[in-house]
Amino acid sequence: MSLFSLRLLLAALLVTVTLSDLMAAPAVIVDSTVATTSRFDLQVDRLASQYYLAQARFDPLGATGSGDNRFDDQLGMTIDPVMRARHFALLHQFQTTLHKLAQTTLSPRARLNVDLLDYELADALNFERFPVHLLPINQMDSMPVTLANYASGQGSQPLSTPTQYRAYLSRLKALPAWIDQAIVNMRSGIERGVVLPRALVVSALPQFRQLISGSADDSVFYTPIRNLPANFSRDEQRSLTKAYRGLIDQRLTPSLAKLANFLENEYLPAARSSSGWDGMPDGAAWYLATVAQQTTTSLTPEQIHATGLSEVARIQTLFATLGPAMGYTGAAAGLPVWVQAQDRFRSFASEQEILDSYRKLDAILQARLPALFSTLPKSVLEIRPEPELTRMTASDHYTPPAADGSRPGVFWAVVNDPRQYSSVGMTTLFLHEGLPGHHFQIARAQERTLPDFRKFGGNNAYVEGWALYAETLGKDMGLFDRPEAYFGHLNDELLRAARLVVDTGLHSKGWTREQAIQYLRDTLGYDEATARSAIERYMAWPGQALGYKIGSLKIMALRQRAQVALGEKFSLPAFHETVLGDGALPLILLEAKVDRWIDASR
Repeated sequence: MSLFSLRLLLAALLVTVTLSDLMAAPAVIVDSTVATTSRFDLQVDRLASQYYLAQARFDPLGATGSGDNRFDDQLGMTIDPVMRARHFALLHQFQTTLHKLAQTTLSPRARLNVDLLDYELADALNFERFPVHLLPINQMDSMPVTLANYASGQGSQPLSTPTQYRAYLSRLKALPAWIDQAIVNMRSGIERGVVLPRALVVSALPQFRQLISGSADDSVFYTPIRNLPANFSRDEQRSLTKAYRGLIDQRLTPSLAKLANFLENEYLPAARSSSGWDGMPDGAAWYLATVAQQTTTSLTPEQIHATGLSEVARIQTLFATLGPAMGYTGAAAGLPVWVQAQDRFRSFASEQEILDSYRKLDAILQARLPALFSTLPKSVLEIRPEPELTRMTASDHYTPPAADGSRPGVFWAVVNDPRQYSSVGMTTLFLHEGLPGHHFQIARAQERTLPDFRKFGGNNAYVEGWALYAETLGKDMGLFDRPEAYFGHLNDELLRAARLVVDTGLHSKGWTREQAIQYLRDTLGYDEATARSAIERYMAWPGQALGYKIGSLKIMALRQRAQVALGEKFSLPAFHETVLGDGALPLILLEAKVDRWIDASR
């Protein structure tokens, strides 16, 4: 998924304003549910609002991706080293002010905001020493590809009014300067040994070559003009067409060609042969900071690696009883390989058939979820196919709705060859990315009266941990009664356990890319191409894959703790409301909240 806080914490966030400038600006939000608010509470509200405003001003693309469309005409320059230094100075100012407020008497609501802000600021400042900006591009995440995906108007940036067309055009105008800065940064990275592994550059190159067109008419960035709404005036149509065509032909295409040529001719030869983050200067410490960030725990890579191996073994034990029910009589660990070879689980002839199957599942969930949740999101969820540009490297994913309700949440199904699309994992995938996974958590957070940094934010362990926990609810709803559906659930859980093994193996134990690929093939039954794509994702996004299992294990443990403590008083809808009610929390704060709920429910 593409979440605002994840972008904030993985990248260096930079602003040119000062804290005094921000504090002088009007507060964006004050919680109207509080009847009386102390002056210290108001100061916390103001600081939280201006903190989010500073983040959104510098990373407006991240704000767009999280459903905040107020900054859609801005691109941001988070990779500029000068801006980076200014931004970290600002974060230190925020932290100093926050620590003074933390010593005052605050309401529980304000105290939670202080605790969350303090956690987020400390986490961001942990990355001040690491040159994130020298790695501005990979095959999973880059500014040019993100903007190309927005060109359809179906993603997080809407394109249905002249104002929205001009906002997107404004971003395209800023892209050449971003590309120039990215090239400067990557050259600096070459000098310092902070470069991508060669395999990731090879995977990324086709994307950037595909962005180059012979003329504006053939460019993906010209898509808005090909889709001009009929209700635009003739003057608007002519003006926008001229502006888009001129920008693409005169500036954008040459800039994109410059980037692709640099990557192929200069960056690729300098790419490193090592696979993990520990292959770069200070990479071991960098990875430790990333592990802490992505899991919101103090777990070490060694502990996480051991947990992964233990979970893999546990799930494979369950395969021993499930295999015979599916007609398999071999060793339990071989079940995924056997399932992968069964043509009966690949019965689709078209992309439309796959989308229709997801829509049927959506209807079933709409009927069954009210028994498990006391509050449902108001925003609807739509099911759409992944844009062609990123199908080869993307995974099925979710994008949140617009905060103003103008755009729904979207589950994006990645279908390259319908005939090879397996049906066994569809149920658990939709529970994770759609209902009641990401959509219930993210859309509900947007609909609550929360400060913007919480409404549009989150942390990986909570967000992905909740979505993985949501997969287990298929059992509560009777969706895993068929052996193949239950296998799909267990196999996806096995993937998340295997990720703990390969991520820590790659970045802290000296595993090679080939070693990690083989582990996934042996453990999950993946073909070489699928395993390669997965491992290259973990190489590009170190630690990101750890949050799923670590977060899910914590939520499952908290549910079990509550069930034991409360007995017949335990209510699953009430537990879910407790977990979701305050939006995304670091796991330590979530645990404290659940413990308070258990005590109050006795």
